[in-house]
Amino acid sequence: MSVKPHEIVERTLELSRADGCVVIANETSTANLRWAGNALTTNGVTRGRTLTVVATVDGAEGTASGVVSRSAVTAEELEPLVRAAEAAARDAGPAEDAQPLVETRAASPDFTDSPAETSSEVFAAFAPALGEAFGAARAGGRELYGFASHEVVSSYLGTSGGLRLRHDQPSGTLELNAKSPDMTRSAWAGRATRDFTDVDPAAIDAELARRLRWAERKVELPAGRYETLLPPTAVADLLIYQLWSSSARDAAEGRTVFSKPGGGTRVGDTLSELPLTLRSDPHEPGLEAAPFVIAHSSGDDASVFDNGLPLPATDWIRDGVLKHLVTTRHSAGLTGLPLAPGIDNLILDAGGTRSLEEMVASTERGLLLTCLWYIREVDPATLLLTGLTRDGVYLVEGGEVVGEVNNFRFNESPVSLLSRATEAGRTEPTLPREWGDYFTRAAMPALRIPDFNMSSVSKGV
Repeated sequence: MSVKPHEIVERTLELSRADGCVVIANETSTANLRWAGNALTTNGVTRGRTLTVVATVDGAEGTASGVVSRSAVTAEELEPLVRAAEAAARDAGPAEDAQPLVETRAASPDFTDSPAETSSEVFAAFAPALGEAFGAARAGGRELYGFASHEVVSSYLGTSGGLRLRHDQPSGTLELNAKSPDMTRSAWAGRATRDFTDVDPAAIDAELARRLRWAERKVELPAGRYETLLPPTAVADLLIYQLWSSSARDAAEGRTVFSKPGGGTRVGDTLSELPLTLRSDPHEPGLEAAPFVIAHSSGDDASVFDNGLPLPATDWIRDGVLKHLVTTRHSAGLTGLPLAPGIDNLILDAGGTRSLEEMVASTERGLLLTCLWYIREVDPATLLLTGLTRDGVYLVEGGEVVGEVNNFRFNESPVSLLSRATEAGRTEPTLPREWGDYFTRAAMPALRIPDFNMSSVSKGV
């Protein structure tokens, strides 16, 4: 019989000779489907285990930490792993982010239960519906490509101080491409889900069919600034990068867009005249995330010493005003800002009620994007990002889509976009196209930007 994750955690803590020890056992179970040309190509189920050991050693100059992570760890490999973490701590200098380990709190009631698992059964209703979508696409003269993936990660966190916490995180993604038979037209749609019961392949295929029809007429446009409707997926990609760039310490040290000229941070500044609230909440319905810190390494926006800290709902921006930057206990002490660890979801609420289709209908002339990709940072001081449009940029005239235009390279800062947005639509769950491999729990509205900077024409797809 295989050793259960909680037993691995307990045995690892027993083996520790360090002054403090944190153990994180992640049990991962995945199931996936892939298809091409309206036919299923592969499917599979996998399981894996990763164990992270954080050893802390007290010395005359302070507390040092050593972190070692390994995959597929067996019971026989535990002691060498623990000794490696302890050796790394002894060889390291005092940890700048050293704090007392989080105090004991009530253990998770399911800490000793077996890990949660997924299986091909998660696709029991989705797979037949996908097959029907293949038939509709075939009849409509289009080809569907894509994949569906479902993952469940059970995280077991134990410390020498007595913490025994567990979180099960299901994550599902669907990416679907529709192409014309000659491959000259392409449209994309994605969905994030916890269990695939809320994913409708037929509706998504119908959406893609409409976009392929839009692309039958081609319009060439030059680079320039255009009124642009950013769909929720594009808004998510931009604001997730903004969240990743909102370390309080970096801002206080003058290195980011959230640094105040002359010193300090921009917390308290108005970033948008719209009533935008950008927030994270581990208990957000449908977007539930770990309610406590799970940190496998330390950096400016995370600390292994904070493992197990409870995560309250946090408003990063409230009614257009910057309220919080990402802080650990260490960086909160450095900056004087309140503690606000990162949370694994992101929601933008703006009070809008209109759908993207309704926003299109009220657009006299502008561009409608599908998604963004290959996003890279150009200037951290302004958070200027560059990237490309993909799988459909459409021209809107008189409230209707009249054709597909060429792709562009864009140069924009999400912070600047929030300040210039003139309308926000209805908030809805969305899958970030660029960051969907790392961050799937997002809900965003579409945004209307009056002067989105399409800096050059791109010949890419």
